[in-house]
Amino acid sequence: MQSIKDYNTFTKIELINKGWSTDQKYYIETTDNEKRLLRIASISEYDKKKAEFEIMKQVAALGVTMSQPLDFGICHNGESVYSLFTWCEGQDAGDVLSQLTEIEQYELGVSSGQMLKLIHSISAPLNQEDWEIRFNRKTNYKIEKYKACPIKLDGDEQIMHYIENNRYLLSDRPQCLHHGDYHVGNMIISPHNTLSIIDFNRYDFGDPWEEFNRIVWSAEASPHFATGQLNGYFDGKPPIEFFKLLAFYISSNMLSSIYWAIPFGEKEVITMKKQAKNVLSWFNHMNNPVPIWYLEKINR
Repeated sequence: MQSIKDYNTFTKIELINKGWSTDQKYYIETTDNEKRLLRIASISEYDKKKAEFEIMKQVAALGVTMSQPLDFGICHNGESVYSLFTWCEGQDAGDVLSQLTEIEQYELGVSSGQMLKLIHSISAPLNQEDWEIRFNRKTNYKIEKYKACPIKLDGDEQIMHYIENNRYLLSDRPQCLHHGDYHVGNMIISPHNTLSIIDFNRYDFGDPWEEFNRIVWSAEASPHFATGQLNGYFDGKPPIEFFKLLAFYISSNMLSSIYWAIPFGEKEVITMKKQAKNVLSWFNHMNNPVPIWYLEKINR
């Protein structure tokens, strides 16, 4: 690590064993009492990590509360690439929300929706493949993989029926920057009840509404937060067209979640089967695109 800029100011280096990323992550304290997040990856990921760092600089410039990118470079005698960020003080949103009032949960959700809107203001590259073609191909792949999977979800016929009947919704969709994994697991709530966004390492480009496919995790943690996220993003209740596509994207995700979970063991498989059961309940077995966790009225 000695080749990392300002390494000589580091007074504390603590390994972080959290998350799904293959990056090595460290909590850093400096001689100036500053707190930092250090991420280290293989040099083979240099181009990917450089692009991620530049994207985060663009997002930070929009005013999104997040880990601010500070420095990027090569370390470990050319074998690794590092990225240095500010540290977001607080706790995982998924762990804190239940301790807050419903109105506080809702307001934090609104904040998350407003920040997501800012992220989505960054356009996709002009040479991006047409969304309908791209996502239909992705959906076909998920269906094939699911059918070959030895474990099946209860109600999978309803999920696949909804997908086949609603592919037309993919037509003429705009594309923009995605955070890539936008849910309470990648959000921090500070001691002052403010929200920060972390972990942009799965960023990509696509239909802005597809970004909500991870809202299932937020809705399980807090319906008020999830409702606030939608209302904050749309500055009011979302249109019915959004809810139809939301059900489509979540359905597609459900199929891939089960074969994704198998290599991680029985615990993850059980989690995904439970989530699929919740999804079917939320959407009345795919007969109502507005999920039951969406709160039409908020008592404030």
